Amino acid sequence: MSHEQILITVVLSLTLTMFAWGRWRHDMVAMAALLMCAVLGLVGKNEMFSGFGHPAVITVVAVLIISHALKNAGVVDLLSSRLDTVTENQFVHIGILTLTVTIASAFMNNVGALALMLPVAIATANKQKRSPAMILMPLAFGSILGGMTTMIGTPPNIIIATFREGEPFGMFDFSPVGVPVAFFGAVFVITLGWRLLPKERLSKNAAANLFEVGQYLLELKVLEDSVLIDTNLRTLSGDEKWEPRILGIARSNLPPHPVNSSYKFRKNDILVVHGKAEDVSPLLDSYGLELQSTRGIKFDELKPEDITLFEGVVAADSSLVSRDLTYLRRRSSGSMSLIGLSRHGRTLKKRLRRIKFKAGDVLLLEGKTEEIEHNISQLGLLPLEQRALSLNKKRSAALALLVFAGAIGLGLFKLLPLYVAFLLAIFVYILLNILPVLDVYKEVDWPVIVLLGAMIPVGQALDNTGTTDLLATSIVEWTSSWEVFWILTLILVITMFLSDIINNAATVLVMAPISIGIAEELSASSDPFLMAVAVGASCAFLTPIGHQSNTLVMGPGGYKFSDYWRMGLPLEIVIVLVSVPLILWVWPP
Repeated sequence: MSHEQILITVVLSLTLTMFAWGRWRHDMVAMAALLMCAVLGLVGKNEMFSGFGHPAVITVVAVLIISHALKNAGVVDLLSSRLDTVTENQFVHIGILTLTVTIASAFMNNVGALALMLPVAIATANKQKRSPAMILMPLAFGSILGGMTTMIGTPPNIIIATFREGEPFGMFDFSPVGVPVAFFGAVFVITLGWRLLPKERLSKNAAANLFEVGQYLLELKVLEDSVLIDTNLRTLSGDEKWEPRILGIARSNLPPHPVNSSYKFRKNDILVVHGKAEDVSPLLDSYGLELQSTRGIKFDELKPEDITLFEGVVAADSSLVSRDLTYLRRRSSGSMSLIGLSRHGRTLKKRLRRIKFKAGDVLLLEGKTEEIEHNISQLGLLPLEQRALSLNKKRSAALALLVFAGAIGLGLFKLLPLYVAFLLAIFVYILLNILPVLDVYKEVDWPVIVLLGAMIPVGQALDNTGTTDLLATSIVEWTSSWEVFWILTLILVITMFLSDIINNAATVLVMAPISIGIAEELSASSDPFLMAVAVGASCAFLTPIGHQSNTLVMGPGGYKFSDYWRMGLPLEIVIVLVSVPLILWVWPP
C-alpha cells in the first residue's frame, strides 16, 4: 500500500468507527473526516465542498421538500382517512397500515410517511385494544421497504443512481427489484414477522401498559396536609391503592437519593416515581400530593379549557435530541412544561431537569391549549393521539399529486434532469400555495445533507488514491472460485451489516465505489453490483439505531434493543433469497 492509501484507510476506518459508536452526530463525524482528508492532502482545497453541489445532494433536498408539500396537501391523510373502519380484523389492521406506509414511502420521505401514520396506528390499536407493539414495528419496516422501490424513496438510491457509469439510473429502474422485495418483505412482516416478537409485547395487557399513558418518570411533591408526613415506606408498601414505584426522594433542586424503609416523609419532599400517569392521578388528592411540572404550575389553579396534557414522541430530527429541560423551556418560550418522561421501557433514576432527551423518548407535557399545536411543530414532536385528518384538502392533494407526476414525467422522458424537474415542482407548489415559502426548508434533514456533502469528496479520495481498486482486487482474489451469485450475496450482506450500525447514506458512499471496482476486476457490468448495494443499504432491520424509522417506534412500541433482530434477521434472510436472483435476472452482469 502507498502512503496515501494507508492514510485514507486510517481516516475511513476511524470515520466508520465513530459512526458505529454513535457518540457524535453523523454530520459532525463526516465533516471531521473531510477536514482530515484536506489537511492530509487527500482532498484538494478546491474540491472540499464539491459534494454539496453534487446532483445526489440536490435531489435529496428536493425530495424532502416535495415530501413536505405532499403532507401539507393531505396526500397521506387521503390514503389513511378510511382506515378506522377496516381495523376490526387483526390481520387486516396490521396489513392495511403497513401497506399504506409502504406505498407512501415509495414517493415521499419514508420517515415522514411513518410519522404521519404513527398516530393513526396508535389510535386504532387503542380502539381495538391491541398492543401497539404488534403494529408499529411492521409499520417501521414497511416504511423502509417502500423506500427501496423507487429512486426517490430513500437517499441511498439517489446516491447509487449517480454512481452508475454513463447514464444514471432512472426513477423506476429500482422498481423491478425493489417492488418484489418490498412485497415479499411486507407479506413476511404482516403474516409472520410480528409473531416473532416476545409474547409480553403482544399481549392485551401490553396495550394497557403502554400508552394509556405508559410508564413515566414522574415527580410528586408532599404537601403540607399530606397523610404521608411522618409515615415511612412500609406504610405505602402495605397500601393496595399505591401503584407507582418510588425510585428516590429529593428536596428542592437537588438530585434524588435512595429511600430506605425507615425514612419518614416530610413536607416538600419530592417523590421521584415510576408508574402510569392514570394510576398516579387519583392518588394526588387522597395522599395530599402535587404532580410537579417543570414550571411549577399547580393543577388546581388552572381551568380545564386553559391547559392541555399532551403526549409526544421525540422524532429523530427533533431539536430536542441531546438537549435538556432548559432548552425545552426556552424553545417553547416557557409555555410548555415537562410532567413525565418514558424511555423504551427503561427505569430512569434522575430528576427530570437533569435528563438529556433522546430520539424515541415519550414526553408527557402540559401547555396552554391554544399554543400546543404550534409547540408540537416547533419542537419536532409526534403526537400519540390521532390527528384530525385533512379531508378538506382532497382537491389540493389531487393537484399536488398531478404536479409531482408531471415532474416525474419530465425526468422519465429526459426533458429535464430529475433534480431540475423536482426543483421546478417546488416552485409550482409555492405558486399554488401548497407549500408556504417559510416551510420550504422546514423538513430538510440538514444533518443528512451535511453528511452527504462531506462524505462524497472522502469517497472520491478513496477512489483517487487507488484504495478502491486495491480493496476490489483483494476481494476478487479471495473469492476467485466463487460464482457471481455468491459475490453479489457477499456484497449485499456486508452492506446490510454496515447499514445496521452506521448511516445508510454513508454506507452507500463507502460500498458503491468498492462494488464498481469488483465489477471492473470481473470485467462485468457494474449494474447488478450497485443494485446489491442499494438493496443492502435499505435493510437496516437489526437495530433501533440503523434507521430513523426504527428509532421512532421504539418508545411508542415499548420495544427493547433485542426485539429488532427477532423480526429483522429473518426478514433480511428473506430479502437476500428474493433479491439476489432478481438482480441477476433484471441486471445481468
